[in-house]
Amino acid sequence: MFVFKTQLRVRYAETDQMGFVYYGNYPQYYEVGRADAMRQLGMTYREMEEMGVVMPIASMNIKYIRPARYDDLLTIQTTVPSVPASRMHFDYEVFNEQGLLLNKGTTILAFLNKKTGRPCGAPSWFLNRINEFKQFKP
Repeated sequence: MFVFKTQLRVRYAETDQMGFVYYGNYPQYYEVGRADAMRQLGMTYREMEEMGVVMPIASMNIKYIRPARYDDLLTIQTTVPSVPASRMHFDYEVFNEQGLLLNKGTTILAFLNKKTGRPCGAPSWFLNRINEFKQFKP
């Protein structure tokens, strides 16, 4: 398992009439956390695409616990619980500045061959980078 933390501040445009973060923005926050986690592992989605692999979301689950509000500094904790095979699981927890859990979710991304659009396993170069990561403990 490996865990990464990313912070972002809620912008006014991300809130609804009640002053809460609009529920549809949380998947975007997950994407920020996921992309940052990949970058900290030494790879980017752009690099993966250039190497012929795309990773669309196959499923997503979200649990709303309490609202975030405008100007809150959020911490998105992104966890990869296991080494991927043909799909990669990500777990997310979103906290406010007081450390209160606001939201949690999961996404599952599939590995696809960019040219054919067909499922493929996690590429060996990708698995090598993950296995080299010091925090990873299978």
